[in-house]
Amino acid sequence: MSYEKVAQATNKVVGTKQTLKALEHQQVKELIVAEDADQDVLRKVLDAADSQELLIERVDSMKKLGKACGIDVNAAIVAIKK
Repeated sequence: MSYEKVAQATNKVVGTKQTLKALEHQQVKELIVAEDADQDVLRKVLDAADSQELLIERVDSMKKLGKACGIDVNAAIVAIKK
């Protein structure tokens, strides 16, 4: 399950801005995206990920994704770094 993968990842970034920055530096090996996130907000990040042919996994809840990251707020996207 992707939530467990996020919780166990030692090198990750949370949020669209930090994920986009990591993508620009080609530091990302996989993305986890919440289905209930605003896809318009994520569009730039997802386009960058598609151009790098990265694996993009989907989970159902921003709330659960934030919790898996160990934060008390929702998370729309998490990048697991190389």
